Amino acid sequence: MSNRALLEVIALDVEDAIAAQAGGADRLELVTDMAADGLTPPRETFAEIRAAVDIPLRVMLRKTDGFAAGDVDALVAQARALRAEGAREFVLGFLHPDGSPDLAAVEALVAELDGCRWTFHRAVDRATDRDQLRKALAELPGLDTYLTAGAAAGVEVGLPVLLAEAARRGEPGYEARILVGGGLTLAHLPVLRAAGLDAFHIGGAARPRGWEQPVSAAAVAEWRAALA
Repeated sequence: MSNRALLEVIALDVEDAIAAQAGGADRLELVTDMAADGLTPPRETFAEIRAAVDIPLRVMLRKTDGFAAGDVDALVAQARALRAEGAREFVLGFLHPDGSPDLAAVEALVAELDGCRWTFHRAVDRATDRDQLRKALAELPGLDTYLTAGAAAGVEVGLPVLLAEAARRGEPGYEARILVGGGLTLAHLPVLRAAGLDAFHIGGAARPRGWEQPVSAAAVAEWRAALA
C-alpha cells in the first residue's frame, strides 16, 4: 500500500493548472479572486482547465469574502452550472456571525451536489466550536475532507490542534481526511507526517514570487519531493 501524501494546489487559470500538474500536484482547488481569499470561478474557466489537465479538480463554491453564505440560491445555481459542465468535486463552508456552522446553507448546496465529494474549507478555523461543527456536519453526504490550519492564524499557531485532531481519526465527526493548509511551510511537514497526516494544500507556496505570478512547476516539484 502506497503512503504517498496528497498534494493539492490552488489554480486560478489554465497556466496555473498545467504548471501544478507538471510539478506533481495530485489535485487542484479552482478559485478566482484571491484578494477575497478565493471565490467561485466561472464555468468557462473550469471547462478550460478540465480540458487542459487530467488530475482531479475541486471547485470553490463561495460568492463573497468572509464565511457568510450570502445568496444561497445563487450559489446553488453556480453549483448546478458547474456540475452541468462536468465538475464532480467541490469546496465550501459557511458560518453564522456567531461562528456556528450555517447548516441550512451547507445542506442546500450539498443537496444540489447530489453525492459529489466535497471539502469543508477553512471556515472551520473560524468556528466557535470546532468539535461541535465537525459533529454537526458528520452525516452530510459527500463530505470527505476538512481544509484546516488548526487556527485562523495559520499552521504555526494551529499545529497543536492539528495533531490533536489527527489523534482522533475515526471518532464520530473525525472520519473526514484532514487537508493541512494555511501558512503551511516545508518545515512543518516532518511533525505533521509523523502524526499520520497525509494531505497538504498550498497556494502562495506554489508561487515564490507572489500571487501576481503564476504557479511555479519547480516550486510544486519541491513540495512533491518533500512528500515522497
